[in-house]
Amino acid sequence: MIAIDRLTLGSRPAGFTFAQTGRGAEGEWTVTADPTAAAGRAIEQTSTDRTDYRFPLAIHESFSAANVAVELRFKAVAGRIDQAGGIVVRLQDADNYYVVRANALEDNVRFYRVVQGRREQLKGADLRITANEWHSLGLRAEGDRFSISYDGKALFSVTDRTFAEAGGVALWTKADSVTRFDRIAITPLP
Repeated sequence: MIAIDRLTLGSRPAGFTFAQTGRGAEGEWTVTADPTAAAGRAIEQTSTDRTDYRFPLAIHESFSAANVAVELRFKAVAGRIDQAGGIVVRLQDADNYYVVRANALEDNVRFYRVVQGRREQLKGADLRITANEWHSLGLRAEGDRFSISYDGKALFSVTDRTFAEAGGVALWTKADSVTRFDRIAITPLP
């Protein structure tokens, strides 16, 4: 579990490095006060650059695994182009990884592989994603199987072998999404 309560308000979250897939301005990540968050604070991406193919990443520095379960809460706060938040696993670099993301403007959850900076959707589900409310998102990667959950319910599974080796875990947003993240739990699996 990432101890967000120990991070310094108003600063970039310690224990993370930052990168970006696509074009546009660099993401702006900060620790912000939020009385509705578990510890009264959250990690937030605040840049409102409207470049459509722009995916800011906050990469957890001290973790790498092939088999991993990641669960977190996210809140889509604002965005005119997008209101999305996601989880990246098996991150090789800013242009090669898997990501599951939920989008409050599109009302869907999608699972992608990103290869050489290009996103390809592998599976998805349409469901109501309300903005300005906390939702849970989960991604479990075991071998070539990926299982996605939303608000505690299994949504779908998919198989893929593009990235089989260990890689990093990151928080993900898109375009002008202002998104908060809370209760981030990263669990290595055998």
